[in-house]
Amino acid sequence: MRPDVMAGATFPDYELPDHTGKHRKLSELQAQQPMILVLSRGSFCPKDRRQSEGLVQLHRELEVGYCRLVTISTDNIAETNENRSGVGAHWPFLSDPRRTVQKDLDIAEYTDTVHNPMIPHTIVLEPGLIIYKIYNGYWFFGRPTTEELRQDMRAVSKKCRPDWDITNPELKAAWQQGKKERFYPYGKTYAQTLSEQD
Repeated sequence: MRPDVMAGATFPDYELPDHTGKHRKLSELQAQQPMILVLSRGSFCPKDRRQSEGLVQLHRELEVGYCRLVTISTDNIAETNENRSGVGAHWPFLSDPRRTVQKDLDIAEYTDTVHNPMIPHTIVLEPGLIIYKIYNGYWFFGRPTTEELRQDMRAVSKKCRPDWDITNPELKAAWQQGKKERFYPYGKTYAQTLSEQD
């Protein structure tokens, strides 16, 4: 992984076609919510399929928690769509057969000379594509469990949701005074709050 891609840095805002062929930017898909980004070897890899199967149940939790999930692989669009359907996924899968992400991040899996995949990573992103945590999944157990991702989403959500502790008397008083800017969905986005602090 490129040395500047680390916790606290901004992840590149790649634009790639999704499983339907529509071009999508990561920032558009994130929409100022916490997000899990899976950089996948592709549909040929049983480890990647197993990871995706495990994420199917977690995705239902991410949806109700206002969090996002995106997978990028080096598969072409037809393979991407078949892989997504085959595991029963309902989140966006992006297709990168030109290996833009692999080359830009310097994550070519040089030990696989047949498929030329990228080294699989799972990246937890705060709003604004800010990197919270990176998991290297070259070995399957280097990939995060669903429980680890739940804990990461809890930490990121707590950090970016001003109304996280709704029992706080100060928050209750603000609500009663009509000051709704600290409450979802009325308030400023996390990125707006960060830019005001700079």
